[in-house]
Amino acid sequence: MTTNTRAYAATSATSPLTPYRFNRRNPRNDDVVIDILYCGVCHSDLHTARNDWGWSSYPIVPGHEIVGRVTSVGADVTRFKVGDHVGVGCMVDSCGHCPACAHGDEQHCAEGSTFTYGGIDRVDGSMTQGGYSDQIIVKQEFVVRVPDGLDLKGAAPLLCAGITTWSPLKNWHVVAGSKVAVVGLGGLGHMAIKLAKAMGADVTLFTRSAGKEDDARRLGADHIVLSTDDAQMAEVAGRFDLIVDTVPYAHDTNPYIPTLNYGGTLVLVGYLGPLEPALNSMPMVLGRKAVAGSLIGGIAATQEMLDFCGEHGITADIEVIRMEEINDAYERMLKSDVKYRFVIDMASLKEAA
Repeated sequence: MTTNTRAYAATSATSPLTPYRFNRRNPRNDDVVIDILYCGVCHSDLHTARNDWGWSSYPIVPGHEIVGRVTSVGADVTRFKVGDHVGVGCMVDSCGHCPACAHGDEQHCAEGSTFTYGGIDRVDGSMTQGGYSDQIIVKQEFVVRVPDGLDLKGAAPLLCAGITTWSPLKNWHVVAGSKVAVVGLGGLGHMAIKLAKAMGADVTLFTRSAGKEDDARRLGADHIVLSTDDAQMAEVAGRFDLIVDTVPYAHDTNPYIPTLNYGGTLVLVGYLGPLEPALNSMPMVLGRKAVAGSLIGGIAATQEMLDFCGEHGITADIEVIRMEEINDAYERMLKSDVKYRFVIDMASLKEAA
């Protein structure tokens, strides 16, 4: 029996999100049914709602930073029980057998991972709908456990912003004493600073805006470099093992390459598209430096990240909003008017119904 679900949805690229009802698919034997408590608001939600990437189908319910409580489980579910606090991130399925999936990198599934919203269910062909809703049904392999004691509201953004920044820190082997820089102080950047600091790294924030020093230090940054100041940039030449670039729009990456150590890497996690101006390969070739990209992380890595956050008491800095405030939140997000992630209290959706 399908489940009637309350939500907020975009019905076109130009219309605001509005209340919406739809039927979730039937729970299967390997499914977990989750009552959604909180859902973070990601730039990807806005891009999808407004069809900025050209693939959106409407109506669509955004939301992929989901924390909730298990209300029922299928007959074959062994990982979770009713009452557990769990999370769902950007994916709800993958092929499970390609080399990427076998390696635990379901986000790079050769057949294409099934995204939490706007994806196509691999069993019945229906379109997936996300976490701006009162409940969600997800197969157990794509559900993660939220550690006891971790604030549920602040944990929601870990399901995207957290894993997006954790993944490059782990894949490029950040350890105690590593020199890590973060470009940009927003939803992703503030998580990159917190996580890198907890790993024992020496952390620097690159920013174009003066006046962020106090906040950056509060989050864990050891140093702040104004990237528009040539003298400050020259002082950190050859310093960094890893730079995590969280800027979500086209920008000039060339000034950061000289600040990499021999063999260092700049990893793009915030921007999809061509770099403008073009990347100058000379300092990369001469210094064996690299520019790479990283996409979220696999399910095992996401659980590892959550467990690490539980051990270190790490959550996102958030502003809690009601569901009906989502359109205003989108406009504020475009102006970077949030420190540092909006989280929707889904009780407000249930109260309004």
